[in-house]
This record gives sequence, C-alpha cells and structure tokens, in this order.
Amino acid sequence: MAMKDYSDEFKADAVALYESTPGATYKSIATDLGINRATLREWVLRDRERRGVSAAAAQPAVPPGAAVASDDPDQRIRQLEARVAELEASERKLATERDILRKAAKYFAGGDELVRSRFQFVDDHRDTYEVKRLCQVLDVNRSSYYKWLAGRRARTLRQREDRLLAERIRNVHRESAGAYGSPRVTAELRDKGLRVNEKRVARIMRTFSITGIRLRRRVRTTIPDPAFAPVPDLFQRDFTAPEPGLKYMGDITYLALEDGEFLYLATVLDCFSRKVVGWSIADHMRTSLVTDALQMAAATRGGLDGAVFHSDHGAQYGSRAFADLCDRLGVTRSMGAVGTSADNAACESFHASLKRETLQGARDYGDAGTCRRTAFAWLTRYNTRRRHSANGHLSPNEYERRHHAAKLTLAA
Repeated sequence: MAMKDYSDEFKADAVALYESTPGATYKSIATDLGINRATLREWVLRDRERRGVSAAAAQPAVPPGAAVASDDPDQRIRQLEARVAELEASERKLATERDILRKAAKYFAGGDELVRSRFQFVDDHRDTYEVKRLCQVLDVNRSSYYKWLAGRRARTLRQREDRLLAERIRNVHRESAGAYGSPRVTAELRDKGLRVNEKRVARIMRTFSITGIRLRRRVRTTIPDPAFAPVPDLFQRDFTAPEPGLKYMGDITYLALEDGEFLYLATVLDCFSRKVVGWSIADHMRTSLVTDALQMAAATRGGLDGAVFHSDHGAQYGSRAFADLCDRLGVTRSMGAVGTSADNAACESFHASLKRETLQGARDYGDAGTCRRTAFAWLTRYNTRRRHSANGHLSPNEYERRHHAAKLTLAA
C-alpha cells in the first residue's frame, strides 16, 4: 500500500533523482519509487518554483539525438521541435562540408599547376565559409593558418623577388644560347654585381623550368692504326698545368649534317685554361685535319717548342706526317691507353659541351655552311666569354689574363 505521508528527505531525494536522470519521465521515476506520477510531478514543480527555475531550463539533460518521451503533450512537441532543429543544423553542416570539399577538389586539381597550399584555399574562401569550418574540413590547424596569413606579405615579397631574379637568369641563359647551368649562371650574375646563392639560382631555374640540353649518342671517330710506333702516356689523366703553353690536348669529333653526312672537327686545348688554341673543320678525317689544328695552335701561341701534346690512339695522331710536324714544332707526343676514353676525358667533355650547346636538342646542324659558322661562333665565344668551371667560372681568356697580371705583380 502506498504511503500517504512522505518525509521532506524522501521528497527531496525523489526530486533529485528525477532531475539528475537523463531522459527521465515522471511515470518511470514514479513507478520506481512506488508513488503516483502526479505526486512526483507536483514535488518537482514545487521544488523548481522554490528555486526559481523554469520547467524548460530544468529539463534533464538529453544526449544529442536521443528521443525523449513525455507525458506532457506540450513538452513532447517542444522536444520534437528541438530534434528537428538539431537535424536541420546537422544537414546544413554536412551540406557545407560537401560544398567545401567539391570546391577543394577542383582547386587542388590541375596537374600542370604547382600544388597550392591548403591555407591559400582557406584564405580564398573565408568570405563564403567560416574559417573554423574550412580548417576542420581540410584538416588544418587554425593557428597555423593565421601564422601563414601573418607571413603573407613577406612571402609575396619573396615571390616577386624570385620572379625578377628568374628574368635575369633567363637573360643570362639566353646569352649563353641555353647552355649555362646554375653554377655558370651564378658566376655570371655575381660578375654583374648581384649577390646571389647558387642554391637559390638552382631552385629558381627548376621552378621556372630553365633547363639545359641533354647529350646525344656519340659516334665513333677514333680509329687506331696498329702499324704506328707506341707513344707513352705522359699525362696519366692529369689534365692540369701550372702555366699556359706547357701541356696541350687534342681530339676529333663529328658534326652531323642534314643529308646524313658529317663534317669533322679537330681541336687543340691548353690544359692550363682549357682555351681552344687551334681547330680545323673538314669533310674528312685525313691526317691534314689534325695537322692543320696543331699548326693553328702554334700560330696562336707563337710557337709550341717544349710543350707536350696528348691525344687518343686515332690513326691521324699516330701517322708519320703528324709525328714529323710535332718534331718540327718541338712538341713531345703523349697518348692514352687504347680504347680508354677516360685517358682523354677533358677533350671528350669539351666536344660534348660544344654539341650540347650548339645543337640544343636538334638532330643535325643543317647544311655544311651553317655547320661551319655555328662551330666557329661557339669556339670563339668559348674563349672570350663562356665561363668554365675549371677556371673558377672565368672564361679561358680572362683566366689567362689574370694569371699573367698576377705574375707581373709578383715580379714587381
């Protein structure tokens, strides 16, 4: 039988149980306590009135999305309205996130473009969506975004400076006929008075696609003659010299023409400065090709007496006519091992640079006249202007000029 009189403590405990139970109803709590639903409701309302709390504010906490039954029709309507509002807010949130992700997918697409920062996307769309929502959807930290935003001015300044430097690099690259890489470009810029780091030049060249030319497949031009007398290797792969005019090296390379034929170029380089002191171009590889180049070297230097000339084992360099010319000029011959290109690597590298920088990816030089003019222009410019890494990025002529000037200063 139900109690008629309840102590104040019992009433207080009953009210506290109802108020603290999520999703509780009068009926469920009253059943547990063994009292009438109306009695419990009266106790709760009286307690709220005493505390000055409205019914809506004192409603027990309900987990999001939980359906709460109520015996009060008005209360149930309010609960349903709140649930509908919650679902509508959730739908709006999901719609916003879908919209952001669709725009982000288009924004970060485009394979030819540089990948743009997620921070930049947030900044571009902050007038349409809340920054907080954008950062949540793109999984970026808001504080990191604001830090990025604070550095935008400095970043814009660096980008503008990079564009200006890229233009100067293009000018240098264009003047070198597209041949210079970052080391020579850096040297040229420094020579023009610009203080710049080679790593920065290399980065900008990569960013703005300022690139050099790749080498083509080589054609064999060294044909040894088994009949000539052996000549020792006096270089032993040391292609340096303490003074100009002491050590020279030479080689032959082919120059492809449009009709499938070739011209052939023989060169003589000074090991001290890598200056090309003699050359000869012909449509054959007879001995006169290399003797003409050596005679030009003698005329350029005012004589070759006492010098050493190094070559590979090509039949032209092993011929009696070439040996006789060396004897007359006072030149001692040197040859690397048979079939070892490394023993004449400096000349090999020189000819590779010539063809890379003059052909620029083309298959041939066109007709014979064009080929001769192209080779002549490059060979002369090589001595006067082209920077060489072995010379501390000075041209051969400038390197020799500074060497002579330094000797005169010491002598004085």
